[in-house]
Amino acid sequence: MLKQQRKSKLSKKQSSGETPTLSLKEQLAQKRKAIQARKEFISLISTSTAIALFLGMVLFFVGGIKAAAPAVMGILVFSLSYKYHRQALYAFILYVPLSGTITYYLGNSPILQLAKDAFYLPAAIGLWQTCRQKKLPFIIPPGIKVPLYIVLTTSLLTLVFINGGQQLSQGGGSENPIGMGILGLKVFLGYVPLIACAYYLIRNQQDFLLLSRLQILMTLFCCFLGLIQYQLLLSGVCQGTRGLEGDALFKASLEARCYFGGALLYSPEQGVIRLPGTFVAPWQWAWFLISSTFFTFAAGFTDPSMIWRAISLLSLASVFANAVVSGQRIALGLVPVFFVILLFFTGQIGNLKRFIPIGAGLALILGIAMAANPTVVQERIDSFTGRWEASPPQQFIVDQFHENWKSVDTPIGNGLGRATNSARAMGSTKLVETYYPKVLYEVGIIGLLAFVALVTTLTILAFKAYRKIKNRNYRAYGATLWIFILFISYNTYYYPLDVDPVSVYYWFFAGVLFKLPIIDKQEQKENPQLQSIRSKKSRKIRAK
Repeated sequence: MLKQQRKSKLSKKQSSGETPTLSLKEQLAQKRKAIQARKEFISLISTSTAIALFLGMVLFFVGGIKAAAPAVMGILVFSLSYKYHRQALYAFILYVPLSGTITYYLGNSPILQLAKDAFYLPAAIGLWQTCRQKKLPFIIPPGIKVPLYIVLTTSLLTLVFINGGQQLSQGGGSENPIGMGILGLKVFLGYVPLIACAYYLIRNQQDFLLLSRLQILMTLFCCFLGLIQYQLLLSGVCQGTRGLEGDALFKASLEARCYFGGALLYSPEQGVIRLPGTFVAPWQWAWFLISSTFFTFAAGFTDPSMIWRAISLLSLASVFANAVVSGQRIALGLVPVFFVILLFFTGQIGNLKRFIPIGAGLALILGIAMAANPTVVQERIDSFTGRWEASPPQQFIVDQFHENWKSVDTPIGNGLGRATNSARAMGSTKLVETYYPKVLYEVGIIGLLAFVALVTTLTILAFKAYRKIKNRNYRAYGATLWIFILFISYNTYYYPLDVDPVSVYYWFFAGVLFKLPIIDKQEQKENPQLQSIRSKKSRKIRAK
């Protein structure tokens, strides 16, 4: 009887939101855990610091401070990321949009270009080992296992027979085809484990909201820096490519860099602007703005907090503003198009309580921005239409397929990395400006079909996952992510799936989507009364 009374009191405290008082035994157990965690942290820091300093001193005498500093930082970050993989994954996802700016502030070393992987790779390895210990699946969802293994097998065949053959045939040449192939494989499939990383990173609603809000804040911060960059160029603080001659007036240049990001093009007298924002190259900034449209839209309509919905609205408005002033035609065309598509597909256009304030606020902000810069808006529209008329995207894609189909020597391609820009340090590469023709060139028709099967399976499973969600907010968020996955899976215009940030966001947020039905079920179990209220409301809506 006494046990039943204690249980009822405990359940009342939990239902009322009060934190239950821990017993003395539980408090002592928590203290022991905290002490043990602190000891492990101190031991890890001291050991990794000693190893890093020793290696750093050796490299300092060999290659100077430029070789020693990245090695010291790399060892520290690797060891911490391996031990604390959850924190490392948060650091990784926050570092991605700032990587270009940080890289050039620290000296533009090739090692710094891969700095983000110092968070990701050890975290993924640590998570994989945790999954093995707890007997949890690491390939998420299990349905992609077969197509993933097929893609991996065909890629390894290309690496061994094509890249390996090139390595043997050239003897002691200056190229390194095997190294190029390994780097090309990393670019091609290296971020697939992010699905599992995101899936296990999010344990409950609190983790999901934390990730969503961090992404919103990072988008707002980067877009704010992008607008500052434009104002610095507009006011003349940064010269950009003004005053140059010939082709230099129409090419993005690292020498024209303006505080943030990397190479930019700013020749307003020629009507040409291509800003990089916080990224290395202008077109990466364009795809950041396009992908951020999905995340800011989802949070703006689904976050339970009115304050965070307002912040998401501001972030979405900043994405629109940067799409106009950055000079990126593809961002100017796709950002508003996807906003409208998402309004209809997620059903938010019928959710008047949220749509009217957000729509009115966004229209007001954009109206003020367009009224203040009518010339800029007209220039961007003219540039977009002029480019479309001069080189229609569909014809450009067909021409790229035709050209690379004739250039492929074997059914398994010309070698991994042979059309990957980041692998050009290992040897000569070909510039292929569309994604699937690039895949065709590197891994051949067999690898191309295998990869299309992989992303098709992922897209179908993602659709099924979002359809399982009952909670209206989670369902709208899941629908937004599914549209993003669908679009990137079959988009072949340029190669966003090859580089930051889409190469990260595509796989990572697929993992988020696959976890949403689990979080939804958790909430249904924890709040059965709330679920019954929701079901009654949905019945009333259907009846009406």
